[in-house]
Amino acid sequence: MSVAALAALRTGAPATERLVDTCRDLAVPVVERIADEDFSTQWQAMADLGVLRLAAPDAEPGPVTRSLAMIEGIGLAGADPGLCYALASQIFGMQFPLRDSLGADAWRPVADVQRGGMLLCHALTERGGGSDPFSMRTRARREGDGFVLDGAKTFITAAPVADWAIVFARTAEGRSPFALSAFLFPLDLPGVRRGETFTKTALPTVPMGELLFEDVRLPGSALLGEEGSGLAVMASTTAWERSVILGYALGPMQRLLARTADWAADREHFGRRMGASHQVAARISDMAMALHRSRVQLYAMAARLDAGVPARQLATEAALTKISVSEDYVRMTEQAAALSGVRAFLPGFDLVTDLAGPMAALTYAGPNDLLRVGVARQLGLPVEN
Repeated sequence: MSVAALAALRTGAPATERLVDTCRDLAVPVVERIADEDFSTQWQAMADLGVLRLAAPDAEPGPVTRSLAMIEGIGLAGADPGLCYALASQIFGMQFPLRDSLGADAWRPVADVQRGGMLLCHALTERGGGSDPFSMRTRARREGDGFVLDGAKTFITAAPVADWAIVFARTAEGRSPFALSAFLFPLDLPGVRRGETFTKTALPTVPMGELLFEDVRLPGSALLGEEGSGLAVMASTTAWERSVILGYALGPMQRLLARTADWAADREHFGRRMGASHQVAARISDMAMALHRSRVQLYAMAARLDAGVPARQLATEAALTKISVSEDYVRMTEQAAALSGVRAFLPGFDLVTDLAGPMAALTYAGPNDLLRVGVARQLGLPVEN
C-alpha cells in the first residue's frame, strides 16, 4: 500500500497529521539503529526524540493530541509495540495525571522523566487481587509526620528498571472509599526490593516485575493528595490511561493493514490476484474500518482532554474507547492472520502476525469484561462485580 493510500485513511486535523508524519520520518533511522538494543537504550532513544516531553497546555495541537500523534508516529516507523505501550503508559497513565494534579514543587522532582533521566511505574496490583483495589494488603501506617510502608505489588510494567513509583496502600481498614492512599517516591529507599521479573508472551520488550516493601519510611511529602484520597487518584490515573493508552496500537495497526493489502494485491491465487476476491476485499475493508474507527475515537478523547475536561468526568467514555479500540485491534489482527495463512505463524516470513500483543490490550488498563460492568452501572443497571 502506498504512503498516499495509507494517508487517505488518516483524516485528522492537518497539524496533527503533519506531526504524525514528521515523528515517523525522524524515528525511522532511530528505530532501525536500536532494534537489537536493550530496553533502557531504546527508552533513552525515544526520550531523545522528544516523545516523553509534555507540551505546554496552550500548544497547537494540544499537549495530549501532540503526545498521541508522536506515539502513533514512532509506531508507524516500526518501533516495537511493547516499547510503544510502555511509552504510552508512562505518558498518559502517569506523566499527564501527575502534572495535572501536582503543584510545581511536587512535579519538579519527577520532571526529568521527560528527558529519559528517570522512569516511573504504577504499582497497584497484588498477587491476591488486581481489579478489586479494596482487596489490597499493602499498608502504610502513620509514624510522626510520615508513613511506614509494608507489602508487595506485582505485574508492574517497568518495575525492574523504574526509578520512582506511584504506590497504592491501605491507610485504613475496611472497604471505605477513604481506606486507600497513594504515594510517589524513589525506589532506592531502604526497605524497597525488586522481586520476580516475569517473562511475558505479549509485549515482551517492556519488562514487568514485582516491588517488595518492608518498613519503608516515607516522608509526608510522598503522599499524593490527602490521606484517604487513593481511590480518587486511582480513578484519575486509570481514566487518563484508558482514554488514550491504545494509541500505542495505531502505528502497528496501520503497518499491519498496509502489509496485508500489499500481500493481497500481489498474491496469485486460483489464477487471479488474491485481492480480486470480494471476500478478501471485504476483510481488508473491515481492517481499514477498524483502524479508522480507532483513530477517530482516540483523537476525540485526546481533544476533550486538551479542552480541559477532567479525566474523571470521562471515565465512561474512556472505558468505552479502551474496549472498542482493543477489540478492533484483536479483530484486525485475526483478519490479517486469516489472509496470511500459515505464513502468519512462521517467524521467518514478512507476514508473521503477533496475536498475543493485541490480546494483551483486552486486559491491560483493566479487563474489558469489568469495564463493561462499570459502563452498565453508569447506565443505571444494578449489576454487581
